[in-house]
Amino acid sequence: MRWEVHGERFVYESPWMSMALVDVEIPGHERFEHHVVRVPQPAAGVVVHDPGRGVLLLWRHRFITDTWGWEIPAGRVEVGETIEEAAAREVLEETGWRPGPLEHLLTFHPANGITDLAFHVYRTSSATFVGDPVDVHEAEQVAWLPIERVRDELARGNVRDGMAAAGLALHLLDG
Repeated sequence: MRWEVHGERFVYESPWMSMALVDVEIPGHERFEHHVVRVPQPAAGVVVHDPGRGVLLLWRHRFITDTWGWEIPAGRVEVGETIEEAAAREVLEETGWRPGPLEHLLTFHPANGITDLAFHVYRTSSATFVGDPVDVHEAEQVAWLPIERVRDELARGNVRDGMAAAGLALHLLDG
């Protein structure tokens, strides 16, 4: 059943995100306010899988969950750039590798019960080394992992980021 939206009021706003209370009603039930996180710009990432090198990943710490894990290069789409341009820019900035032609892999909402954030994941089968990463504070390590190790890291829970886990899993399923 489709919920009816009667209105929305923002309780916090910034360039990165907004918190809203949305006045909703489930048909046949009472109205109530539901917390919603609005994110004005989507995020984009890339599974870079060069058959000769492996998969290009970042080992990083996330302070919010106080966890370490492997991630694909990814980040926010800036105003004025396409999603595909943002995905390629993030790979270059975070790894120092320029990705080859990008193929759209999937788009999803990682927590659609609370936020409208959209993740766009691409993949490529090639990359060219340009130089050191521009943003050296993004990761503890940038590494090419053999595909077998990527499978193991996923299975062991060492890929905790939703965009990375979804993109890598679909890429592995798709061959």
